[in-house]
This record gives sequence, C-alpha cells and structure tokens, in this order.
Amino acid sequence: MNRSRDRSRSRSGGSRRRGPVRRGAPVAAALLALSAAALAGCGDPGDLRGAGTTPTAVGPTRLWPDLPPASSPVADYGEADTEVVKGVRVPGGDLRKVDPLAVVRAEVAANPDVYSGPDALYKETVRALKDCGDRSDDCPVLKAYYRDLTGDGSDDLVIGIRMPEEQLAVRVYAMEKGLLTQIMGTSDAVLGVELAGRALVVRAVSGIPGYEYRTAWSWDRHQRAMLPTRDEILRSSDAPRPKGVRSQAPALTDGPEPAPGPGETSGPGVQGPTESRRPTPGPSGDGDSDDGGTGGRP
Repeated sequence: MNRSRDRSRSRSGGSRRRGPVRRGAPVAAALLALSAAALAGCGDPGDLRGAGTTPTAVGPTRLWPDLPPASSPVADYGEADTEVVKGVRVPGGDLRKVDPLAVVRAEVAANPDVYSGPDALYKETVRALKDCGDRSDDCPVLKAYYRDLTGDGSDDLVIGIRMPEEQLAVRVYAMEKGLLTQIMGTSDAVLGVELAGRALVVRAVSGIPGYEYRTAWSWDRHQRAMLPTRDEILRSSDAPRPKGVRSQAPALTDGPEPAPGPGETSGPGVQGPTESRRPTPGPSGDGDSDDGGTGGRP
C-alpha cells in the first residue's frame, strides 16, 4: 500500500475530530485488517537481519620462513625476448599487408644455427618452405590471424608454423617504434590455439593421460613483450570420462570472450599433434584474422 497516497487522503479529508470517537467491534476489526494489509504491502521495513555465521578467515601460512630466496631462475625460456625482423616491408605500418611467408623466411635467415646449421633442429621446416610458392598443403606456414593484442589500436600478426616431431610454433608480431618486432614465440605439441580478448591461449598435450596444459600469453607493457601470465594443467575437455560424469574442463578465462572490436575476428583453433609436452622451447618468436593472410594453407 502506498503510504504517501494515504497521507494525501488524510490531508484532503476535511477537518479532524479532536474528541474521542466511539467505534463498534466491526469497525475496529476492519481497521486492524487494513493496518495488517498496509504493513504487508509496504514490504521490508529495513531492519537489520542476521546473515548467519561467517567463516573465519585463514591467511596464507609461509613454509620454511628461514629458507633463503633463490638468486637466479633454474632455466630461462626467453619469455620476455623480443626480436626485430629485418628485411620485411610493412606498407604503411599495416601488418595485414605483410606476407607471413616472408616473415618466416626472415626468421630462418636470422637464425641459421636453429634452421640451417649442421645441428639445426628444424631442417625439415626449411625444406618444406620451398613448397610454399604454389600454396601447397605441404607448406608449414599456416593461415595468418590478426588481433590487437597489445592494446595500441592496431592489429598484430599471429603466425603458426608446423615443426618436426608434431610441434607447432606460434609467433606474434607487432609494430614497435615503427619496426616489425616479434613479441612472442613458443613451440609445443599443440591441441589448439585460441584468442580470448587480448590473450592468446595455447592448449598443449600433457604427459598425464586425460589432462592438458593451457597457457595464456598476454601483453606486458613493462617488458614490451607477451608473457605466459597464466599456466595451468587441467582435465582435458576431450579426455574420456567414466560413465555418469558430466563435468567439463574449467574455462581458462573468468568470463565470456569479449566480442571482437572493429576489424577483429577470432579464428578457429589450430588442431595439432598429441605428443608429450614441456618444455622444449623452440626458436624465439610468435602469432587472429578474418581474411587470413598470404601464408600457406593449414
């Protein structure tokens, strides 16, 4: 019941009686019923209510507090390494106009010890690059994708390269101070590659049956590179489950993927091999698109 309306009626109902008024029992009962209805219609009066018992907060417990901190990392996988790509034209600074195949060939030329030296790991990849002229299915350079991963308003370039031993190398390139720069590089036995907002998520095979690694690479403005900001091992969504179990692998992101902005499209995951993972860092380097690029066919 609307209290303000009741007050307006009282003000407009004429003069009030100052003396006592006799009312019969029916009248009193009716007034009590109206009063109860009014209280029920007004809702919660706003009184404080108990929310139940609150669990006691338990802070983190530091183990071995006297243990001296490490002075250096056990291994350096070069996550923050960047490299300027030389010999590749970027018309107008637009990475959509860059030939992905030329970028990969420039990487090969800049790292002969990895690709073409006597102990090179990826000789097969170099030989397969010769088949990219006619865009054959044997070309190791996959379709390019474009997405603004650095947040500067311009699309960055994502490239995938098939490597020996069922590995997939992922490279991301950006324009840094007017120069084509590789800002991320990784190689793994990949199950899929996804774009979630401004993060590049790499799903890779785990040595534990039924599980997978998921690594989210994100731009770090201090290092001016993409870093593995989240690395976890999860039950694989493709793993067989016992009968009656319907749970799925937890999502890596906290919410749904934002809709692509103007000029952005999210590409499909890249299906890859099923080999044991971790860690076999390949040569440094890395890579969303709607029209693809000029790279080879997946």
